[in-house]
Amino acid sequence: MSHTGRSTDEAAVEAANTAFYEAMETGDFEGVSALWLDDGTTPITCVHPGWPVLTGRGEVLRSYALIMANTEYIQFFLTDLKISLADGTAVVTCTENILSGGPAEDGAELGPLVGQLVVATNVFRHTPDGWKIWSHHASPVLTDDTADDTEPPGVDGTEPPA
Repeated sequence: MSHTGRSTDEAAVEAANTAFYEAMETGDFEGVSALWLDDGTTPITCVHPGWPVLTGRGEVLRSYALIMANTEYIQFFLTDLKISLADGTAVVTCTENILSGGPAEDGAELGPLVGQLVVATNVFRHTPDGWKIWSHHASPVLTDDTADDTEPPGVDGTEPPA
């Protein structure tokens, strides 16, 4: 995204989005928690890849605590970032190029690193405390390696069997 001609709101939304991923990378649960909408009335939602829809601060923040507790290392390289703004709401879409690893079983510091592509939509609302995440939805991207046996019928241009 070009930095010329950007609005102050776009820059603030991008900063909040970046802060979210940086807090995840550093395991800063308080930072992640502070970035989520907490107006006492609007339920927040989150969908992690392969998870059901999580609704409400308790469920959503518990999921991040679990992810952080079970992830030794994670780094996000965001690409294809796009921001749309309307009436105090911002929609950020991006590709999360994720590099992660868990604890090694053989006593080494870190197990093997795994790469994953995920597309994400982060919805923000403007509050008196700045831009806060209202909803996060992330879905894995099927690559040529994973798509061979996992494409639903008809995706490859052929008709599904009758």
